[in-house]
Amino acid sequence: MRKALRWLLSLVVLIGTMGAAGVTAGAATAAGPEAGTDIKDQVLAIPGMSLVEEKPYPGYRFFVLNYKQPVDHRQPWKGTFDQRFTLLHKDTTRPTVFFTSGYNVNTSPRRSEPTTIVDGNQVSLEYRFFTPSRPAPADWSKLDIWQAASDQHRLFKALKPLYNKRWIATGGSKGGMTATYYERFYPRDMDGVVAYVAPNDVVNKEDSAYDRFFDRVGTKECRDRLNAVQREALVRRDALEAKYAAYAAENGYTFTTVGSLDKAFEAVVLDYVWAFWQYSLLADCGSIPVAATATDQEIWDSVDAISGFSAYADQGLETYTPYYYQAGTQLGSPDIKQRHLAGLSRYGYQPPRNFVPASIPMQFQPWVMRDVDTWVRNNARHMLFVYGQNDPWGAEPFHLGYGSRDSYVMTAPGANHGARVSMLKDDEKALATARILEWAGVAPAAVKADADKARPLAKPDAKLDRKDVERRQTLRP
Repeated sequence: MRKALRWLLSLVVLIGTMGAAGVTAGAATAAGPEAGTDIKDQVLAIPGMSLVEEKPYPGYRFFVLNYKQPVDHRQPWKGTFDQRFTLLHKDTTRPTVFFTSGYNVNTSPRRSEPTTIVDGNQVSLEYRFFTPSRPAPADWSKLDIWQAASDQHRLFKALKPLYNKRWIATGGSKGGMTATYYERFYPRDMDGVVAYVAPNDVVNKEDSAYDRFFDRVGTKECRDRLNAVQREALVRRDALEAKYAAYAAENGYTFTTVGSLDKAFEAVVLDYVWAFWQYSLLADCGSIPVAATATDQEIWDSVDAISGFSAYADQGLETYTPYYYQAGTQLGSPDIKQRHLAGLSRYGYQPPRNFVPASIPMQFQPWVMRDVDTWVRNNARHMLFVYGQNDPWGAEPFHLGYGSRDSYVMTAPGANHGARVSMLKDDEKALATARILEWAGVAPAAVKADADKARPLAKPDAKLDRKDVERRQTLRP
């Protein structure tokens, strides 16, 4: 009985502490943002909020912040951690875009495409378990898509009283997946979702769609050229692994997690074709060396430039341990056949388990992606999925069913993993832009009457709108 009372008392105290943001938010909703009070002071008045730094940027206020989150949203009394996010503040009278990359947050001012379209504020959240937003000690069982969606939900509820206009969720790649999962679990939070190049691996063991993609993408000449370099890298394994060993020694790279330099080398080589199409364009095929006449250095340089020989070293894997953990427990991962490497590949496409330290337990949950896929097909509302025609990750996209409403799947011709609304065909670009403006509640009358008149509301800014492409190996979308 005494133990039960202690537990109840702890719970009451914790709910009072953790729920303060919700109580404050509820009170502030009626009054809205406080006129004449600096936005920084208003944000920092939210319980659990702390400032890391403010960086000046013309026309905006930009803050790097921490928000205290429960490690487990189902049992919030069991500890908290600081989750990092950034706030690009324009005006509380404008809509807000909730962005996540699904990885670390960029602490420099950046503006996603939906933010430029609606000319709004942007909240960018670091995904849980990516350092420094990692609980200590780390209970990896608390890294799942529901917990991450609950992080977003709780931060949204805290900020909504200040930013009380409409909200749009967005993200690219794993960030697009994250925005989709957030909508699945908290469909009443956002007024729209723009998910870019979001993979949808419904059945993890069935990956033939990727094989069909690589049989058709680009031109036969380009595919043959890439395959030849990849094959030649394995033919010259001994010579290239000697270079790899010297490169690893020079940079202090180790291979404890993956198991050996040989396994890391092959993982990099097997990423080569995938990574080319993910990050490059058909026009870049001319830069690929002719395998039959290329020197060892030319083969090395091409593979390193496209796949990255540091990727599967312990030091390259460490940052992305949370991603590989999720790929091996819920998200799924591709396994392509690459028949042109028959007789040369020793390991095939290695599973995510090989890229996560053995001390972290993993068990795959096949029902998770099926649940999300079913929900999207039957319940999507105000959702836009944008894919690139030549992006391997688009081989398994999200689909809409009869239950979806005002939702769309669009593909940018010739685009890679960096596909955007601006790359769509003119009619689809206009429609997508018009729907985003409408969802955000800022569509001009002319756009409501004619979608072809839809344009981004914010003026272009080369620095603020710069897309930071991070080279990630194949298993990281």
